[in-house]
Amino acid sequence: KENNFGKSMIIELLWQNPTIFFIWIIAIVFAITIHEFSHALFAFILGDSTAKDQGRLTLNPLSHLDLFGFAILLIAGFGWGKPVPFNPYNLKNKKWGPGLIAFAGPLSNLVAIIVFGIILRLIGSYTDLPPENLMVLLLVFLIQINMILMIFNLLPIPPLDGSKVLFSIMPSTLNHIKVFLERYGPSLILGLIIFDRLVLVNALGFSVFGYVFSKSLDFIMGVIF
Repeated sequence: KENNFGKSMIIELLWQNPTIFFIWIIAIVFAITIHEFSHALFAFILGDSTAKDQGRLTLNPLSHLDLFGFAILLIAGFGWGKPVPFNPYNLKNKKWGPGLIAFAGPLSNLVAIIVFGIILRLIGSYTDLPPENLMVLLLVFLIQINMILMIFNLLPIPPLDGSKVLFSIMPSTLNHIKVFLERYGPSLILGLIIFDRLVLVNALGFSVFGYVFSKSLDFIMGVIF
């Protein structure tokens, strides 16, 4: 089946196919929740209770959804949850701790992809459920959205997780790059989204993010089946 990352909005499904839209919502809420919960869990394991004290060490989705990041995900196909706070001075390992906490989010999405991929493979091997079955669709969407969050959040631009991983290994001689990215990171992300969605898609019918996500999903599905 052809993938259409970057060519359509998830929000459009609300009118076209409400059932599929709500299955997408379930997948999105799960992926964001497990992603942000993992940040809080790793922070707690590494010695900081800030997230726990603020009620973020929970699987309650309402504690982790960022309205703007959620809206962008519905419109552009990729987004983020509410950032998990932590105090770097409380961490057992102050050098690598922030990077490990950041990496925990994408790692949780990878684990989810593997788990749901195994379940999907078992269903495909031992049942006769058709591809349009709602449970099968939910599993596919869970794999898809976890993949999107994993890849998008690994971009080395603040406030995405990849930036904290980058900063953990970046030598102090490059602090000027860190300062620049921290100052202009959110604007860079918004600019990339606008350029990809409004310029490339509308003018050329092509999306860089969509291409990367589609090829990644094709690879994952190839491994599963």
